[in-house]
Amino acid sequence: MNNVYRLLIIFFASILIGFAFNLFLLPHEILTGGVTGLAMLFGLKTPINAGYWVILLNIPIVILGWKKLGKQFVGNTIFSVAVTSISMIYIPIFEITEDALLSSVFGGVLAGVAIGLIIRFYGSTGGVDVISLVLIKKWDVPLGGLIFFLNSLVVFISGFLFAWELALYTMLSIYITGLAIDRVHTRHIKLSLMVVTNQGDELKKALLANLVRGITVIDGQGAYSGESKKVLYTVITRYELAIIKPLLKEIDPNAFVSVSESMEVMGNFRRE
Repeated sequence: MNNVYRLLIIFFASILIGFAFNLFLLPHEILTGGVTGLAMLFGLKTPINAGYWVILLNIPIVILGWKKLGKQFVGNTIFSVAVTSISMIYIPIFEITEDALLSSVFGGVLAGVAIGLIIRFYGSTGGVDVISLVLIKKWDVPLGGLIFFLNSLVVFISGFLFAWELALYTMLSIYITGLAIDRVHTRHIKLSLMVVTNQGDELKKALLANLVRGITVIDGQGAYSGESKKVLYTVITRYELAIIKPLLKEIDPNAFVSVSESMEVMGNFRRE
């Protein structure tokens, strides 16, 4: 069921990308970034639909993802690229609004939310997404910001081939897409977790069984009650918090839990 749910999310998010491109960006010759942006560019300049270019340009990048990110990820990526391409082929290019600024904003938001969901459910839209995910395995930086940096090349190509005003709209769309991705894909955000509990040993075993994280256990004492307590401390990603909450409720619903965002993590911390 988890795999079916994941594929459904990727399926509908990929269709949403098709709507964002064909109803908001392409009618105004506003591009998105990276490989998809190049595909849109080729689609505007040649009689071949951009959806076909998306498939062709992603072939070498999918091979890179197969080597670096695993078979399941590549399978989800191929599925997403295929659905996005078919969507762009069959969804008519239709101008929702004559305002290019509104189109760049709404197109960027829709594309960003869709891409963030696809990445969050262990897939990608190919292109720069794959390259960025390979890079953040080494450097733990916000994904949307990295994608924005790598996509800037499309802006300059757009400016030379169309008009610099449209290139600026493209830059705005890419920037908004990056912001939306970082609101949905939050793996780069690290959380400090502290749990004060009477079930220290049981909770420690459950956390170690479900997380690939080190845990520091400290002996504590309630200042008012005088009871002996165990204090468990670790650093997790925001995604792992969803795993931990049910464990805490099951093992010790009365535990005192503090969760705070960590500005920076140094040392031996698994980032994958």
